Amino acid sequence: MPLKEACGVLGIVNKFPILNLLQVGLRALQHRGQESAGITLSDNEHITQKGMGLVSEALSDFGSEFEKGTVGIGHVRYSTAGGSSMKNAQPMTVSTVSGELSIGHNGNIANQDKLRHEKENAGWAFMSDTDSEIIVRMIANYLSKKYSITKSIQLTMENLVGSYSIVLLHNDEVLAFRDPLGIKPLCVGQIEEGFVVASESSAIEIMGGNVIRDVEPGEIISIDSNGINSHSISKSEDKAFCMFEYVYFARPDAKIDGILTYSVRQRIGHKLWEEAPLEADIVVPVPDSGIACALGFSEASGIVYREGLIKNRYVHRSFIQPGNEQRKATINEKLNPVKELVEGKKVVLVDDSIVRGNTSKRIVKRVRDAGATEVHLRIGCPPIISPCFLGIDMPSREEFIAPNRTIEEIKNEIGADSVAYVSIPGLVDSIGKEEKDLCLGCITENYPLPIEGERQRGQATLEDFEI
Repeated sequence: MPLKEACGVLGIVNKFPILNLLQVGLRALQHRGQESAGITLSDNEHITQKGMGLVSEALSDFGSEFEKGTVGIGHVRYSTAGGSSMKNAQPMTVSTVSGELSIGHNGNIANQDKLRHEKENAGWAFMSDTDSEIIVRMIANYLSKKYSITKSIQLTMENLVGSYSIVLLHNDEVLAFRDPLGIKPLCVGQIEEGFVVASESSAIEIMGGNVIRDVEPGEIISIDSNGINSHSISKSEDKAFCMFEYVYFARPDAKIDGILTYSVRQRIGHKLWEEAPLEADIVVPVPDSGIACALGFSEASGIVYREGLIKNRYVHRSFIQPGNEQRKATINEKLNPVKELVEGKKVVLVDDSIVRGNTSKRIVKRVRDAGATEVHLRIGCPPIISPCFLGIDMPSREEFIAPNRTIEEIKNEIGADSVAYVSIPGLVDSIGKEEKDLCLGCITENYPLPIEGERQRGQATLEDFEI
């Protein structure tokens, strides 16, 4: 499947220089964004290096001024709000009355157009197209009114509707905060001589650290040489963890709010077999995000598991390609069927999701061309029927394959012998959270935003985003 996420963020406070650690951590988060990468270090003033492309491309040649910094933040970007260009690459730095302020943002602000319009009418000038700049300039504005940094963040959060996990570098202090619904992941950990905040737990572990805990929804934390401090929690009875983090986006070795994504995907595979059994010869994952799901399907069914599709790991994730033609070309280059494994076999292909259907159609055809007698699709996410406004690039309902089509019509469009999706109850049960604590907007059309009037949270619709 192709889908785009909204970035990965990282912040480090350490006793020793952190340039190498920032690079290691960002490479561990590379799957979350492949359009641009950047770091900002504090060395009396904020110094930044960023560029288009992967971490290895954008962050490969540093001046000597970067070698001594012990406090900093990093970012890998896929564009949701704002195009793919250098002016929108992060971290982004602004000057304030209390020093420089740099931001790295994962998520999407649903009311960004309204906020930008209000601020521009008030005389504000913006240098980028991103919602991240709106956030950092709002914080800077509160600082100019002599509020503390944490109070300035808190006041800014009260104006934001949407998803955000954010790292800030304020002079030589790292701050981090997460939206009150907890839509996007964020966690903190300890390294040998310091502390880390990152989008995913696996990044902390790869850096040689230990995860301490998740940043709570609505919480603001600060990290300095003395440790981690929690300053404020915007209390909310509601939670709305993004279900797609568990299904697709996060690394399989990441724990998102205490739940290992690999185990979730394995349980989804069990559910797929329970809900849509069939006779077949082999189970083949669509790598990489379909692997754990396929293993679960194989375990539950007793049908042998084989890696019948080999992935070229030096090609971008197809969903993170900015153009449709690029995505199509990438699909063929990325996956190659193993003829000796699929020829003459009834094959079950297990993938995490279907969005546009381009990827699935081409994979099914290639497996058939390799000699499979039957090709069945089992999908670890319910049909996607509605755009996401909270940090995933699903730009238009018209692009999706599922809306206004029956399963039979989807099967015929893709060219498979059968297609079955995990059910919404099956997905929720596999994640291990209550349905009310998940954001399921893209599969239910009900979004977890605060809505005025008599309607309750979870009853927001497409019209509520036209602001």
